[in-house]
Amino acid sequence: MAVLRALLISVLIVLVSFLGFAYWSGTPFFRTPHMPPSTAVGTTGVLDDAEISSKIKAKMVLDDYVKARSISVDTKNGTVTLRGVVRSVDEHDRALNLARDTTGVTQVVDELQVEAR
Repeated sequence: MAVLRALLISVLIVLVSFLGFAYWSGTPFFRTPHMPPSTAVGTTGVLDDAEISSKIKAKMVLDDYVKARSISVDTKNGTVTLRGVVRSVDEHDRALNLARDTTGVTQVVDELQVEAR
């Protein structure tokens, strides 16, 4: 019985010592300096034509009313040209609005055709 009590006290002392040292020394996360994440877009901060086209295409893919496969998006110096066939006037207007509301677009050229029914 005395051996069990001595073993239990020894384990308790080691555990309390370990927890006390961990509390006193802190964790490595708090001892190292941390920098905030970088928020830079790029070296110039200006979107190039491929990025603008990609953003517009992504908006069209995520939109429920625009059939992105039937529309091609070409961008040159911020001027976006939309070509293809759309199913309705609403889809036509929605595609134009998605392009116009994209950062970096200076002008939208409409070459979309509404499908005749």
